[in-house]
Amino acid sequence: MKKVLAIFAVAAVFAACNNSASETAAEAVDSAASAVEAAVDTTVNNAVATVDSAASAIVDSAKAKVGAAADAVKEEVKK
Repeated sequence: MKKVLAIFAVAAVFAACNNSASETAAEAVDSAASAVEAAVDTTVNNAVATVDSAASAIVDSAKAKVGAAADAVKEEVKK
C-alpha cells in the first residue's frame, strides 16, 4: 500500500509540475500585452486626431484674424 501511495504521490507531483500551466500563463501574458498595445495605439490615434483638429481650428482662426486685419489695412489705405 505504501508503494502505491508513493507512486500516486510521484504522479501527483509530475501532474502539478506539468508545463501546460506555464504555457497558459504565457498565453495570458501575450494576450494582455496585445490588449495593452491595442489600447495604447487607440489612445495615440485619438490624441493625434485631437491635436490635428485643434491645430486646424487654430489655423482657421488665425486665417480669419489675418484676413480681417488685411481688410482693415486695405480700407485704411483707400482713405
